[in-house]
Amino acid sequence: MSDKKDKKNFEIPRPEFPKKAVVTGGMPYGNKELHFGHVGGMLVFADTYARFLRDRIGKENVIFVSGTDCYGSPIAEGWRVKVEKGEFEGSLTDFVQRNHDRQKATLDSYGISPNLFAASGLGRSKEIHAEVTDWFISSLHKKGQLNQITTMQFYDEEAGCFLNGRQVIGKCPVEGCTSEKGYADECDLGHQYMPENLLNPVSTLSGKTPTMKPVTNWYFKLRDYEQLMKDWIEELKKRKDIRPVVWKTIDEFLKPPVIYIKREFQEKYFALKGTMPEHSYIEEPKKPSFTIEFTKLSDCDDACRILTSNGIRYRTGKTLVPFRLTGNIEWGVPAPVMDGVDGLTVWVWPESLWAPISFTQTYLESIGHDRKEWKDYWCSKDARVYQFIGQDNIYFYGIAEPAMWMAQQESEEKTASPENGDLQLPVIVANHHILFLDKKASSSGAVKPPMADDLLNYYTPEQLRMHWLGLGLGQRSVSFMPKPFNPDADPKEQDPVVKDGLLLSNVYNRMIRTAFYTTQNELDGILPALAPEENILADAKKAVLDYERHMSKFAFHQCTYVLDSYIRNGSKYVAKTLGSDKLGENADKQEIAQALANLFHIIRTAAVLLHPLAPFGTEKLREYLQVDESIWSWDTIFQPLTYFTGENHKLKFLPPRTDFFTRHESQFAKADEEA
Repeated sequence: MSDKKDKKNFEIPRPEFPKKAVVTGGMPYGNKELHFGHVGGMLVFADTYARFLRDRIGKENVIFVSGTDCYGSPIAEGWRVKVEKGEFEGSLTDFVQRNHDRQKATLDSYGISPNLFAASGLGRSKEIHAEVTDWFISSLHKKGQLNQITTMQFYDEEAGCFLNGRQVIGKCPVEGCTSEKGYADECDLGHQYMPENLLNPVSTLSGKTPTMKPVTNWYFKLRDYEQLMKDWIEELKKRKDIRPVVWKTIDEFLKPPVIYIKREFQEKYFALKGTMPEHSYIEEPKKPSFTIEFTKLSDCDDACRILTSNGIRYRTGKTLVPFRLTGNIEWGVPAPVMDGVDGLTVWVWPESLWAPISFTQTYLESIGHDRKEWKDYWCSKDARVYQFIGQDNIYFYGIAEPAMWMAQQESEEKTASPENGDLQLPVIVANHHILFLDKKASSSGAVKPPMADDLLNYYTPEQLRMHWLGLGLGQRSVSFMPKPFNPDADPKEQDPVVKDGLLLSNVYNRMIRTAFYTTQNELDGILPALAPEENILADAKKAVLDYERHMSKFAFHQCTYVLDSYIRNGSKYVAKTLGSDKLGENADKQEIAQALANLFHIIRTAAVLLHPLAPFGTEKLREYLQVDESIWSWDTIFQPLTYFTGENHKLKFLPPRTDFFTRHESQFAKADEEA
């Protein structure tokens, strides 16, 4: 009997949150405005979690940074093409500044609220970013973690210049990759390879097949951290706050280097086998290729050269390769001079990984703090860094970055040790792909996604935020199917974005309006100074704890389910206690006052949970409740509304037909047409 009682009273421990936190959102390139994937696939999630943490641990303890990724060949090439076509006048810096300003305006329109939306190549953030870059690379060099490696780089004989990044396009050579957008040394799906392995390369400058010439750059010894990465992955697999897509993707790269060779070249391979470095032959009868496996990456590279020189087609497997830090592109952060090597710039991917550190420093300086305080957020055992990204970028944030962070550690063990004041390994929150009309959307692909600003011509920001957060991108790839952009949409079916927004624009709105109008009509607009009943308090507590548990694991879609259930139950309570048959001259004022006290507690609880998801409407509600921002604090989340108001608190008068959450004006016009 006692055992049953103990189980009944058992409560799941509440999740713990850090005392300080940094939230980062993957940086959009500075060559364009934001398409819906930037916002709906990643930045809305980063903003929601940052807003939640501000409420949960105090906004003074949270720094949310993102910014425009200003450097790299895609930007320089985009500017060159637009100038050539007469679509832009001005310098490359002017081009980036224009796009940065537009990106920031889009984020403002969606209520995305970084403490700093910086730019790696503009203003004060540019200066600090260059300093951090110099420190980061120089310190790796001093610790012996860099190598000079000479590789072959594409060269356009007709244009008379080396080709970088997206100035070369071909087919990705990594086995199993379906990308037709293979660039100089990475494809648009994030796979890395040596330039000479790119299939069918073509120069975007001349349209000709480029030649290859030797160049020397600095590379990080990524492969030296293979075992540490494997140990780390085993830890990640046990954690409930790490999505499987993160550790599964990282795991794929922690395998021995292999080469896949088509069976039509099998006889030729056996003739050359004796001239190749030591390797294992793996026969897989049901596959169209066979596999050869190496213990050393250098042996694999030598084998690739032998196969290429003998006309044997092959693909390489995913594995750890030296991570290039520098290049010779003019539009980049200057690399430090090391061992007498001068004139290099930093490749855009490495410097974008530590950009959030430089942006944190820039923000701290902007509010009058010492820049050195960045370590309180990035290196303290009481702090945590949360990085929100798309799954295409897991290689960089989940492999290259953690390994470089390990290399920066002061301790000989080279493990992330906040106790030693070392850089801690961030929590990677990777979303699966957000598709567009059932296809992967890319601004450089055949399926052109709508720009984020274009969607605001048809939907409110909060309709879109609620829809995207409810898609479950943490579990799987999901298609975004906005009806105005879908030529195959069934005219009779409801727009999925509008449908998801009805919880707020219809159900929650009615609850709030009923509470305000009834208080104005029955109690002269005075908030009833009564405690909510026990069952109301219990339901609110359950919703809060369920929501908190899901939010701690970044299960945003589960948070929307909690809110849906809680708000709809609140709506049923309104119909039961404050329906038209319950009001009038003979109504019991005490019963009405108690029902309103209960209802305002439901509204207040739902508002706190909604505040990170739907900031515009909840802030408007706070204004009409006539309370300050302390209402959002989780320190008092179980307290009733009267905790913040005292007695005889008069609510702001709510005019007839006032909405806190509304539909877009175009949706009303459409409804009128259909009627």
